[in-house]
Amino acid sequence: MLEIALKASIEAGFKVLEIYKNDFDFILKSDRSPLTVADTASNDIISSYLEKTGIPVLSEEGKEVAFEERRKWEYFWMVDPLDGTKEFIKRNGEFTINVALIHRQKVIGGVVFAPVLKDLYFGSVETASMKIENVLEGDSSSSMDELFSKANSIPEKDVGRAFTVVASKSHMTSETEGFINDLKKTHSGISILSKGSSLKICMVGEGTADVYPRFAPTMEWDTAAGHAVVKFAGGNILNNDTKSELLYNKESLLNPWFVVISPFG
Repeated sequence: MLEIALKASIEAGFKVLEIYKNDFDFILKSDRSPLTVADTASNDIISSYLEKTGIPVLSEEGKEVAFEERRKWEYFWMVDPLDGTKEFIKRNGEFTINVALIHRQKVIGGVVFAPVLKDLYFGSVETASMKIENVLEGDSSSSMDELFSKANSIPEKDVGRAFTVVASKSHMTSETEGFINDLKKTHSGISILSKGSSLKICMVGEGTADVYPRFAPTMEWDTAAGHAVVKFAGGNILNNDTKSELLYNKESLLNPWFVVISPFG
């Protein structure tokens, strides 16, 4: 399943990159979020891979599935074919392709691919978490052994850096500011980094940041793949209220407020 998710993400990512390098238009969906031809092209490619598995797919750009149907799913794929469409439109490169596998409401594997950066993150119950840098278009045809030969285990801690909080570029709330101010009571010289899309979660997973608080709305497909990366690196995403692991396939697909915690504690 991981091999299928990796190859789907790479092929979709390079298709998105092709569109990104040329002129494109976008429309606003009913929730006022933008949609480009890249979103739908990526979704089509990923769906063509995942449908071969026989496992249901829940995608941001797919058809809506009633809770009464999906509550019966033991396994399902959670897909965000283009996370960070606003970043895509701004052409800042901070967008990702996200594919995750969920079992009984918990993430068990996931892939995050940043096409412009050529960085690919993945993690699962069987592989722990890894990162491939300088991904090539032909890697979508590579064997798992070839992909693993290019991958490095994460996290890696830079013991010399300051305690680092990663935050959303677009959703810095008063609650987030309060969270950071509380951290300053126990950590001196805190560094704050901003990133778009699920790259924020991956930064905690790979050890370049220590925590990511998110006290603003997100959907399940925004977090699932990145959740796998940080979880199988040794960290996690915790519901801010219950302090338990973030769950998926709820009746409402809206996430609660959460905190991404480091593999290093």
